[in-house]
Formats: sequence, structure tokens, C-alpha cells
Amino acid sequence: MNDRPTRLWNGVTIPEPGVYLLDEAHKRVGFQAQHMMVSVVRGEFADARAHIVVGEDPLRTTVTASIRTGSLTTHNDDRDVHLRGPDFLDVDRYPAIRFRGTGLTRQEPRDEIFMWARLRNNPLTRRGAGAATPEDAALNPNKFVLHGELTVKDVRRPVDVHVDFGGAGRDPYGNDIFGFTATADIDREDFGLVWNVALEAGGVLVGKKIRIEIAGEAIRQ
Repeated sequence: MNDRPTRLWNGVTIPEPGVYLLDEAHKRVGFQAQHMMVSVVRGEFADARAHIVVGEDPLRTTVTASIRTGSLTTHNDDRDVHLRGPDFLDVDRYPAIRFRGTGLTRQEPRDEIFMWARLRNNPLTRRGAGAATPEDAALNPNKFVLHGELTVKDVRRPVDVHVDFGGAGRDPYGNDIFGFTATADIDREDFGLVWNVALEAGGVLVGKKIRIEIAGEAIRQ
């Protein structure tokens, strides 16, 4: 084990380079979808794994993950049977959802006040390579975007996962760990999950947009 569980990067305490696995005891891989156009249904997958290689350059960190589709639960038996069946995940034919991260970037500020910093012709942005801009200062060092590819029912699409880095350290048992939360928004129809029912009052029974919600800790191997 490394004598140092963490290091400093751009003013943020981050984990040392190495291989980390998602901790089974401290994870939640969930999702939410709109029901009847008026409410939200939440569910989760009990069986999910992730292999994370933290790089010397943290922006070169790689991630591969898999979810066992049959482990889905929304805590309603009838709904779970339907979601696992051919109308949705078809778990007998497609036992896993997979994700492969293709790159990591710091999350840019979304406030309109910083939009000028992206305009190439703005004379205020014509500075030396080492000069900081207000946009640089506004970057939240704990927020990242993990760019990757999500595969559902053998359909692969690009997905951006917005990651909030929770911190890193060593737990009481001597394990080097880091924590995070993450979200990604997808259109289920992009992955062939097109089943729906039109409502008499307008709209549909199940919303197309799905929000993936992840929280967990990773342990250095």
C-alpha cells in the first residue's frame, strides 16, 4: 500500500494513481423516470460493478462498468416483471448494461456571465497561455464530466456523466478510498426501449427521459 492515500491537484485532494473497484457495501446505482406525466418512479440495480484506473494525470482516468439487468427493482413486483421483460430491458437476452469511459474533463460553468470567455474573437480572451480567465476561476474543481459510451440491449450511444467528486482518504481499516456521486440523462428510445401507452388526456404513460443516479465509494486494490 502507498504510504500516501492522497495527493494535491489544482488545490483539490485527490486519490493516488492506481486501480480502484466500486465498493459493494457503499454504492447505489439508481434511475428515475416520469410516470403518467405527473410523478416520478425510482428504481435501482442491486448488482453493479466498476473498475476505475486513476491516472497520474487525473483527467486520463479510465472507467469500465457493468450492471446486471436482472437485479433491477422498483419495489413493485408487477412493474419489475414488466421492466425486466421484452418490452423494456429483456434481461434474458441482454443480461448486462455496460459503460466505458472515453475521457474526463472538468465541468465548465453554466452561468451566462461566463459565455464571453468561449468567444474566440473576444479580445479579452487573447492572453498568454498561462493567464487565467474568469472562467478558469469559476471551474469547480470537484465537478467533472466523464465522457463515455453506454450499451443497452446491444445498442451503444455516447453519454456524458456529470460527476461530483466527494473526497479521498484512508478509512479506519487501512483502505485507500474516494467517494463520488454522478448523474446522466438519456433518452430510452435511443436504446430501443420504445414501449409506451398514449393517455386519453394527452401525453404518455412512461416518460422517454431517464435520469441515471449513482453514488458510491471506490477502494484501491
